[in-house]
Amino acid sequence: MDLTLFIFFLILLLAFANGTNDVSKAIATLVGSGIANYGTAIAWGTFWTMVGASASAFVASAMVKTFSSGFIEPGLVIPAVFAPAVLCGAILWVLFASKTGLPVSTTHALTGSLVGGGVLAFGLDGLIWSTVSKKIVLPLLLSPILSFGLSMLLHPLLAVITKRWEGLCVCIMPSHRALVTIDPQGGTRTLFQAGGIGMPVAAVPSQCDRAGLSGPTIGLDSLHWLSSGLASLARGTNDAPKIAAMLLLGGTMTTWPSPTWHILAFTGVALAMGIGSYWGGLRVTEVLAERVTKMNHAEGLSANLTTSSLVLLSGTFGLPVSTTHISSSAIIGIGLLRGISSLRWTTVRDIVLAWLITIPAAACLACAAYFLLSMALQTF
Repeated sequence: MDLTLFIFFLILLLAFANGTNDVSKAIATLVGSGIANYGTAIAWGTFWTMVGASASAFVASAMVKTFSSGFIEPGLVIPAVFAPAVLCGAILWVLFASKTGLPVSTTHALTGSLVGGGVLAFGLDGLIWSTVSKKIVLPLLLSPILSFGLSMLLHPLLAVITKRWEGLCVCIMPSHRALVTIDPQGGTRTLFQAGGIGMPVAAVPSQCDRAGLSGPTIGLDSLHWLSSGLASLARGTNDAPKIAAMLLLGGTMTTWPSPTWHILAFTGVALAMGIGSYWGGLRVTEVLAERVTKMNHAEGLSANLTTSSLVLLSGTFGLPVSTTHISSSAIIGIGLLRGISSLRWTTVRDIVLAWLITIPAAACLACAAYFLLSMALQTF
């Protein structure tokens, strides 16, 4: 098989593995707070993940550069087995974690594989350690801390807002071109009535039925859906370029040979992430939705807003962060606001251990794959 095609196949497999583990990070709050069942939530997360992964082809060039060449000393000859070994290390670890229900970071797995395979292929002097530490390790270490702190600051504010909003509805009445508020007791009051046809009417309703009114409704649950979609989009935008960049790591291509190749690579990654998300995302979603802490509307909304804002901001600057760490840290931080007893500490312990093990485990798997692939290449 042609080397480029083999690497592309492994890239699609890694994207599939990423989907099985990472779709959970943005939709677990929907299930945990009782808004959606697993099937609907996973389908929602899958759709927006694919949108974000596709969009990353046009907005994530900095991330591609970091993961394709930013940490290897220039001028070095890249062995043919290097990229496949790196991909195999990350794939094996992420699939193992998904099978066992552990939420792990594909970014961490790739980083561990790159470092482990890089040291074996080029020696310690072959890696640009300043880039590894500043552009990869430091963001990965700081992002859970920032997420934990931001969620604890953001949630009390959102809790106050949502408490005042709970039970209140603003109903759109197209026939009267009006917005009507309905209080928890069913009393109504006209907020706005358009003076003529064509004037826009927009609102944020939630339960108009009790007042006998009908119209589109958007309430707290709708905002939660939107925040989950945004977090899924951010995850796709952040993860797809790291995976697609591996195609440029193989030595057969140093830049995209044509715009068609560029689009093909990201389209393939987006589709593979979607397939993995839809058919393999249940196990890890169950862990984050049910086995960390119970969540309500406001808590789920806070976790998703924290996740999406940090991931999108990091992606803008080309800094690789772990959606897994950001999302899990936000959920843990919000759980702590309820009290220590609200968290299931055995699950938290398993998650943290998986975080710590990911980089060395992926590094070891990449080294083993490098050795086996080298032996196979010599044989054939």
